[in-house]
Amino acid sequence: MSARWRSVFCALLLTAAAPGFAQQPPAPSAPPVPAGAPAAPIAWSSLSSPQQKLLSRFGGQWSTLPPERQQALAHGSERWLGMSAPQRDQARSRFQRWQSLPPEQRHALRSRWQRFQALPPSQRAIVRQNFHRYQQLPAERRQMLRQQWNNASPEQRRQMVENARAQRERRQTQRPGTGRPAPPHAPSHR
Repeated sequence: MSARWRSVFCALLLTAAAPGFAQQPPAPSAPPVPAGAPAAPIAWSSLSSPQQKLLSRFGGQWSTLPPERQQALAHGSERWLGMSAPQRDQARSRFQRWQSLPPEQRHALRSRWQRFQALPPSQRAIVRQNFHRYQQLPAERRQMLRQQWNNASPEQRRQMVENARAQRERRQTQRPGTGRPAPPHAPSHR
């Protein structure tokens, strides 16, 4: 698999995994931080024994870590401890693939992930829905779409995105089961 396809594949994996991450409850030891508020430090002693064991390599320097890092580690350790053995194996495999990527591809994927996370929830839901719809397409159709996208100029890509948006909006305004637009105001029969 070429490096470019590997990065696309990883980006798709991250996107596919996003719904699972979004459904995870926040870690009790890492309460959500209001936007713009500084992150609160987490005391090592407030972590559960299994968390401390899992994060033992950070134990000696825990108090010197930035609060954001402490919260990320605490949340990640809770998620890890809540996974089944097959889920952990899958996570290890994804991490190994991630580590095998060149630094510039990891940076590009991180940037895409951050842009995705910055989207409003409704737009993230649309991205997830589009990804799942794409995954349902036959392999030949996915390949054809990838080729079209890769061969398109930036202007052609913008036009493709606009066409897809317009098509989605048309689908959303059609009457269920008829394929015809819904009337602007349905008559009332009172």
